[in-house]
Amino acid sequence: MGIAEALRDARARTLELALDLDDEQWLGPRLSIVNPLRWELGHVAWFQEYWTLRHARGRAPLLANGDALYDSSHVAHATRWDLPLPDRHATLAYLEQTLARSLEALLDGEKPYFHELALFHEDMHGEAFTYTRQTLGLPAPRLATSPGASAPRDAGPLPGDVEVQGGELWLGAPETAAFVFDNEKWAHRVNVATFRIARAPVTNQDFAAFVAAGGYERREFWSDEGWRWRVEAAALHPVYWQPRGSVIEVRRYDEVHELAPHQPVIHVSWFEAEAYCRWAKRRLPTEAEWELASSTRDKRRFPWGDAAPTATLANLDGAAGGPLDVAACGAGDSADGCRQMIGNVWEWTSSDFAPYPGFVIDPYAEYSAPWFASPHKVLRGGCWATRGRLIRNTWRNFYPPHRRDVLAGFRTCSARMS
Repeated sequence: MGIAEALRDARARTLELALDLDDEQWLGPRLSIVNPLRWELGHVAWFQEYWTLRHARGRAPLLANGDALYDSSHVAHATRWDLPLPDRHATLAYLEQTLARSLEALLDGEKPYFHELALFHEDMHGEAFTYTRQTLGLPAPRLATSPGASAPRDAGPLPGDVEVQGGELWLGAPETAAFVFDNEKWAHRVNVATFRIARAPVTNQDFAAFVAAGGYERREFWSDEGWRWRVEAAALHPVYWQPRGSVIEVRRYDEVHELAPHQPVIHVSWFEAEAYCRWAKRRLPTEAEWELASSTRDKRRFPWGDAAPTATLANLDGAAGGPLDVAACGAGDSADGCRQMIGNVWEWTSSDFAPYPGFVIDPYAEYSAPWFASPHKVLRGGCWATRGRLIRNTWRNFYPPHRRDVLAGFRTCSARMS
């Protein structure tokens, strides 16, 4: 898929995620973990216009007050509900106009970097639209599914560990890579000891055992910071779980279903993952361990090699509408036998989000650097809603450890030998 086709595809996905919602839903409640959809749609258009037309080509702004409305670096989150935002018709017209002019500019063959930046930015917001709909209890998005085979929904569990031989790893993206973000730059040598890592992410059934054992009420499993979060959040189980006696139900968008035992646990915070590991006498992998297990020292682009993702290799692109059982997508195993290291759920690691040695800020300066000093943890691997063109083994996602609205789960490692 060429860049122009990908830009059209990203915009079609954005509209799929928004057009079925009414004006009230486009604004939504004032929450710290979501944006008003009406603002976020305008921001997607503004970002594309700013980087592909104004920054790259010196064009005049299409909206006289666009920066004051949509520049996320300067418009405080709490104020976004109060702005004089264009109405639905005008917002959609702005999206259409910016895409058309950006594609027209692309024809001159100059500076494709900024078109890729706008593309991947929109892909990331598409994932955010997806989990915002979950947060707000809106209907499940009706997405056009990807063609080709899909993984079975009753694939079952995949217990056990694999051993990953340690050694020297070039952590990060090689300088020969195509588009990458600044926090992936550049590959640098790290030494990783041999370790054992789970073949698959922690399942709902696994995590339910922790809940049943009183894991949320036993102080010994939680760090000081994690316990403070648990108490303040009044958390007794994952956020969307609804225990009904011996049965656990879970809210998915605006519907309630019985918990699927062999799907990966999702919508859990780093603190919850950390507590589970302490209970299970396990640990989270470092991001270097995760990358070595996924890419090998040969630096594969994906766990299975360098071929682009398909539905048999990974659960991506929203095609399945949610997570699959952890034994699904066996064709996408890593060299050591780990499954679903790309797709299904983002995976928390133990690592703090920090710059690599020699870090240099990219033109989009606000993407990484502002978050290094604040407490964020690295996630790897993408999820079922991540676009396949966006993800790779070196991709570093990052969220504060208390966030559990995002599409995150985790896999574990055996405890290190003393």
